Amino acid sequence: MTEQPNDKPIIVGKVSGVHGVKGWIKLFSWTQPRDNIVSYDPLWIELKPGQWQAQKVLQARPQGRTIVAQFEGLDDRDQAAGLIGKRVAIKPEQLPELDEGWYWSELIGLQVINQAGVELGAVTSMQETGANDVLVIGQGAEAVLIPFVTGPIVKQVDVEAGTILVDWDPEYL
Repeated sequence: MTEQPNDKPIIVGKVSGVHGVKGWIKLFSWTQPRDNIVSYDPLWIELKPGQWQAQKVLQARPQGRTIVAQFEGLDDRDQAAGLIGKRVAIKPEQLPELDEGWYWSELIGLQVINQAGVELGAVTSMQETGANDVLVIGQGAEAVLIPFVTGPIVKQVDVEAGTILVDWDPEYL
């Protein structure tokens, strides 16, 4: 069955190869821990841009840096090979509730505003560093990086209002 999981699927990995001759695929996972990717039911595979197909995982196991998995209805190596490079997503409602904090997917698209009311831009992505996560505003060489440190830098996150209030001087841009 092909359908759209919703207007904001959460990308959790991609199909990186095939395994064996019975339609098993290799999944490169961005979940933590890596094998959490197969705990979501269903997973959604992007067949074409904006066209998603729900897939039930029948079996899976870690193998090296990937997860090998068998999907229901996928029992041929050639079928599986057609999925290589395809993005794998879940619906936002499939994520467990957090006791505190936010998922990165909730932060992307929010407007970042400093305490003086200056709009610094929208969060386009997030980066993980050894010390802390980083808000990325903009793209490429023009991107601005702001440490996502609650308290001293990030003063308030209001997902409902679509804003992140920061203590950040526009001169740093």
